[in-house]
Amino acid sequence: MMKFTFILIVLVLRALPVQADNLSGPATVIDGKTIEIAGQRLQLFGIDAPNLKQTCRWPEKEIPCGKLAKWALMDLVIGAKVTCTWHDKSQQLAMCKAGGFDVARNLVHTGWALADREQSMRYSVNEMEARRAKRALWKGTFLPPKQ
Repeated sequence: MMKFTFILIVLVLRALPVQADNLSGPATVIDGKTIEIAGQRLQLFGIDAPNLKQTCRWPEKEIPCGKLAKWALMDLVIGAKVTCTWHDKSQQLAMCKAGGFDVARNLVHTGWALADREQSMRYSVNEMEARRAKRALWKGTFLPPKQ
């Protein structure tokens, strides 16, 4: 009887989610700061990115920076198991990793997203480095996404 009870407990525990505050699996990219995992849409905490239709001015041309930010995010998560921890579930904000790397930090580092100082100062140094190196958005001029 004890063996049966043990097996039953193990089966019940395996059926429960490992951690209710985490989501993991393949991600579908919606825009430069939004992904969907297992039908749950979430925004990356601590960053902002150009809206899909937004354009930016590089020295000699106009570029679709909203689409490029989306593609940059796709490049970071494609084929990877993405693991997200809710920062604020009511606002659909989460911190996500792909391949062990902070997805939002990588977007800011490469210049396709900005640190959202209203949410956190977490990525401010990464933004300053991208700005100084004139990466991606910082190569030209653009309206900050919240405008």
